[in-house]
Amino acid sequence: MDKLTLRDIDLKNKMVLMRADFNVPQDADLKITDDTRLRATLPTIRYILEKGAKKLILMSHLGRPEGRRVDKYSLRPVAERLKELLGKPVKFLDDCVGEEIKRQIQMVPEKVILLENLRFHPEEEANDLNFAKELASLADIYVNDAFGTAHRAHASTEGIAHYLKAVAGFLLEKEIRYLGGALENPQRPFVVILGGAKVSDKIGVIKNLLPKCDRLLIGGGMAYTFLRAQGKSIGNSKLEEEKIDLAKEILSQAQQLKKEILLPQDNVVVDKIDPYVKAEIVGDQIPEGKIAVDIGPKTIKLFQDKLKDAKTIVWNGPLGIFEMDAFAQGTAEIAGYICGLNATTIIGGGDTAAAVAKFKLEDKMTHISTGGGASLEYLEGKTLPGIAALTKR
Repeated sequence: MDKLTLRDIDLKNKMVLMRADFNVPQDADLKITDDTRLRATLPTIRYILEKGAKKLILMSHLGRPEGRRVDKYSLRPVAERLKELLGKPVKFLDDCVGEEIKRQIQMVPEKVILLENLRFHPEEEANDLNFAKELASLADIYVNDAFGTAHRAHASTEGIAHYLKAVAGFLLEKEIRYLGGALENPQRPFVVILGGAKVSDKIGVIKNLLPKCDRLLIGGGMAYTFLRAQGKSIGNSKLEEEKIDLAKEILSQAQQLKKEILLPQDNVVVDKIDPYVKAEIVGDQIPEGKIAVDIGPKTIKLFQDKLKDAKTIVWNGPLGIFEMDAFAQGTAEIAGYICGLNATTIIGGGDTAAAVAKFKLEDKMTHISTGGGASLEYLEGKTLPGIAALTKR
């Protein structure tokens, strides 16, 4: 890694400004329903405090307030939960820039401060350099620990790095180490599992990873565009008609590269997507009127066979409609199986991370990415602005 990290700098008596990803889900009463993202930043926060920082100023976005103050997107509940998790006082300030905020940061006795939602200001998403400069004026050092927003060139992720020494926090460093390691120097066999609804969401990932991996296993809704490209009948299953030629191209490229692409050999199908409807298992030709909602037992066995000798596994996208227990078996069984392998298991964020959490397997995976869109773009081989902006060693 050619970027500075927390371990490379002296934090003693420094004002530290840290970009976190506290974009957490909440219920109707604004109670946080999943604090995974808060917990993920605790090692970085604790290290900064232990190393004698004068103050730690945390900043984040929450939701999509679109440049105006919206009460339901306030970070106040995050400050409360963070205080509980940290076991230390956390001072919440009701804005993120301005002379009054500067004064309060200097005056308050608390060492940990959380600023109000950055996206209450349109300048944040516009990457306005004056706004970035205002944020930078609050501190001596900038730490980015928000991988979930590293693919966005915003004032708090990219602009600010023009004005302060910018280093990676532990969470961001871990994401770069695992995702970057899988792309640049994976232990082999290197097997990629792709699922999710659409081929179009994963085109970049397939194009980038197909030449690098040894095998590609495809499930989820996107598999049926590939099956259709092979001339199979797919009933009423998910289809991106305009991507059939692209799927043919990918299958042909795999043959030229001598790479295996494995598609479902059997499927769980229903008449309509409803958890209480009667499901049946059919082969790789899906009858008229039927909708495929999960991979079948034969495919589960095939995928397990193709995974058993893997040393690096990257998984992005569930293999069925895992949110409904009736259609979760394929995703659950593959997740459970890879936990028992002697392999580095890297789980993309978003739905894949949610599926692993549903099956309570988080602590059995080597790395679960905290960024859905960011991990997808990283796997596509794109440069992420939030990482590119960090200070070089």
